[in-house]
Amino acid sequence: MKKYVLHRFLQLIPVLIGITFLSFAMMRIAGSDAVTELYGDKGAVAQEIIEAKRAELGLDKPFLTQYLAWVGGMLRGDMGVSYVSGKAVFPTFLSKLPSTLLLTALSIGLTVVISIPLGVLAAVRHDRFTDYFLRFFSFVGNSLPNFFVALLLMQVFSIKLKWLPVISKGLSIQTAMLPTLTLAIAMSAKYMRQVRATVLEELNKDYVIGAKARGVHSSVVLWKSVLKSSMLTIITLLALSIGNLLGGTAIIESIFMWDGVGKLAVDAITMRDYPMIQAYVVWMAIIYVMVNLITDLLYHALDPRIRLGVMKGE
Repeated sequence: MKKYVLHRFLQLIPVLIGITFLSFAMMRIAGSDAVTELYGDKGAVAQEIIEAKRAELGLDKPFLTQYLAWVGGMLRGDMGVSYVSGKAVFPTFLSKLPSTLLLTALSIGLTVVISIPLGVLAAVRHDRFTDYFLRFFSFVGNSLPNFFVALLLMQVFSIKLKWLPVISKGLSIQTAMLPTLTLAIAMSAKYMRQVRATVLEELNKDYVIGAKARGVHSSVVLWKSVLKSSMLTIITLLALSIGNLLGGTAIIESIFMWDGVGKLAVDAITMRDYPMIQAYVVWMAIIYVMVNLITDLLYHALDPRIRLGVMKGE
């Protein structure tokens, strides 16, 4: 197990190199940079000023020189300075993480509370009114785009009822409620259908039929056997969502002005703030490697038959 964990950590190195190199290259191919965005709305600016600014930011150097300089700085713990704000990238990025972590935790928590019980209920009440009712609303919730749900919730809870603020102000549970609910509605609709399908598949297996034939109560079979077997699929789905949420949900954060990583990334991309974009790219790469590793370890804990490639021949 220790060798497997170490192996997965070592895999992070080529992943980071490949992703950062490609993102660096694509940003340069885009044909614009921070200086162009900075002076683009200021009318006629002397070319000498533009070239001097590019030289100051190091944008006049060859691509590989810029990339290697950035990699060398990152290895020393220095991710550079923002081209737009002039502040150090790493502390700025870290300052946005609490907002994203709070939104991620609340969204995943609410999704689990909603989707798992309703998915199990829909599976148990298969092809009955309750099942059809829940499937209908899950279909509607899964079909609605996040930005529309966000605007609808904002209209109802902020403008009509005036219960919640329209725009997030600071880091608090109250301001996080609308973006959390927006994200949880879409995720719950999707996961409820997945939980239903997984639980329904388990309920039709021979071991469940055998347990019921021996007189074991249905609820005992459901909660102690069926759900445990279904957790592998559920954990996989949640792990992918955690990765997406930790990377920041740009649209939702922008709508509610939630000052998280996603909004930071959108602003950086708009202004061609290369150091900030690269910090975001590294963050996303680390997230997905770590989430996949944790998911594999949970697989091992939940199902001993899975050996994660460590014990061959079994």
